[in-house]
Parts: sequence; structure tokens; C-alpha cells
Amino acid sequence: MPRRGVHCLLVLLLLLLGAFLWRVYATGHPEPLGTDLWWLRVHRSLAAIIVGASLSLAGLHLQCLLRNPLASSDLLGLASGSGLAVLVAIYLGWLAAPGVVAGGLGMPVVAMAALAGSFATLGLTFLLSRRRGVLEPVQLVLTGVAVGIVCSAGIMLVRHLLPYQHANAADRLLLGAIRDDLRPVELLVVGGVTLAAAVATWRLGPAMDIASLSDDEAISLGVNLPAARRRMFLWAGTLTAGSVLLAGPIGFVGLVCPHLMRLVCGPAHRTLAPNAALAGAVLVLSGDALVRTIELPSGRLPLGVVTALVGGPIFIWLLRRGMSPR
Repeated sequence: MPRRGVHCLLVLLLLLLGAFLWRVYATGHPEPLGTDLWWLRVHRSLAAIIVGASLSLAGLHLQCLLRNPLASSDLLGLASGSGLAVLVAIYLGWLAAPGVVAGGLGMPVVAMAALAGSFATLGLTFLLSRRRGVLEPVQLVLTGVAVGIVCSAGIMLVRHLLPYQHANAADRLLLGAIRDDLRPVELLVVGGVTLAAAVATWRLGPAMDIASLSDDEAISLGVNLPAARRRMFLWAGTLTAGSVLLAGPIGFVGLVCPHLMRLVCGPAHRTLAPNAALAGAVLVLSGDALVRTIELPSGRLPLGVVTALVGGPIFIWLLRRGMSPR
């Protein structure tokens, strides 16, 4: 890894440590920090780190897969599609056993629903964006936004079908927030998948560098382009599903963090993968700490609102600078 990438990695690790200490020790009410409360904050902090890293890595894979600097799991509708599938599973579970919602379904069922929704949405967006066999970048983004809006409308519809006392699950899937009822096994599974994705992305880095070129150039350089794209497709869908399981849809993380890291440490994906993952973790963890620090009369801000308020201006600044797709 180049020296600039190593320096960036060290800075991000320090920022992540600072955000972790802020979230665990300096948020919430000033009462003594007991063991149970400490563990709850640690669990939420770990979840925020996993969600941020997952979304950033998913954005990195999508931008390389589609050769589109605007590709991310939220803009292409993956997060909304995954959330809709989870909520439909919750609704069907409630119909089968009234009074039992998300917790009664079991993690495997909810995880499979999230994966199915993520892959189905990405596949649908990909197919609808092709014209005469050619994938058009602008058409891709517009189609993804439209599919995401439809999925968000579906989430709102299912929310109205659920009983009032069970609407909290839908609210989280609409706005995004780290769950308070996370179990250690969920953190372990999704965290393990995210770590495996980070390692796989690092190993796939040279192929991703070449895949960012035209098809003819990539093939002439000896890269098995279909196989590389299949792996990127699978990782993008799996990482998005994992983040939705833990926090619902969180916007702008997968779009902004990879671009910021490209500006700081260059376009090589072996350098980008760890730095983008850490940048996403810092952004989501800091956002969750900010949510828990600011007390409003109407309640806490959803995490998705905070990341949008931070990521939106950064994205506009990136657009004005002129973003490169690689």
C-alpha cells in the first residue's frame, strides 16, 4: 500500500477510536455508566461500525461494477428493496402468528428476505437500465431512483397494514436507525460477512482496477470480467442486506465515502478498500453519537437524517469538483 494510503488509514483509525469513545462514554444522560448500559452502547457502536463499513464497501463494488460514480445502494434502490422485503416478511409473520413480529421470525428468515430484496432490486434496476444491450449510466441512476421510490412506497403501504403497536419496525426501515434490540449473534454474523467482504475486496483490488476500464481493455489485460462482476454483484447485494438488517436504509454513506477516499489516497482499489470501509465506519458511528448527544423536544433524530444532512453537502461539493468514475 502506498505511504499516502497508510497515513490515511492511521488517521481514520484514530478518528474511529475517538468516535467510539465519544459514543460509549460521552452520550446520553449523565447517570453513572453501569455494566448493562456500557454493553448496550458498545453493541450499538459495533453495529454502527459494521453498517458504515458495509455500506461503503457496497458502494465501492457498485461503482466499479457499473462504472458509474453515482452508483450506491441507496441511489440504486437496493436498501429500499431490501427493507421492503424484510417488512413484507415481518407482515407475513404477523399474519401467521398475530402479536409476533420481527423477533419471532428468527434471524435466518429475516436475513434471507433482506438478501432476496437486495438482489432482486439490483437485478431489476440493471435490466430496466439496458437499452439494446447497452447499460447507460444516466438511465441506470434514474431507474434506480424510481425503483427505490416504489420500494419506499411499498414500505409505507405495509406499515399501514401492520397494527399500530408494531409500526416501529417500519419507521426504522423508512428513516434508518441502529436497532436497540440487536443480539450478539447478529453482530457476529453480519460483522463476519463485512470482514470477509473487506478481505475479498482487497484481494480483488487489481481486478477491480482493470474492470474499471472498458471491456476490451480489461479482457486484453487477462481479467475474467464476467467472474469479477459476479463477485462484485454478490458482495454488493450481501453487504447492503447486512446493513439493512442492523439499521435499515442509511443514505449517502456508500456514495460519499469511496469518493472522498479516492481524492485522498488515489484510485487503486487495494488502497481504497480498507480506507473506504474505515471512512464509512467513522461517518456512521459519529452520526450515531451525534444522534445520542442531541436531545430534541420531539425525540432523537433518525440516523438516516443525520447522514443525509452530512453526506448531501459533501456530495454536492464532489459534483462541483467533477467526480471521476474511477
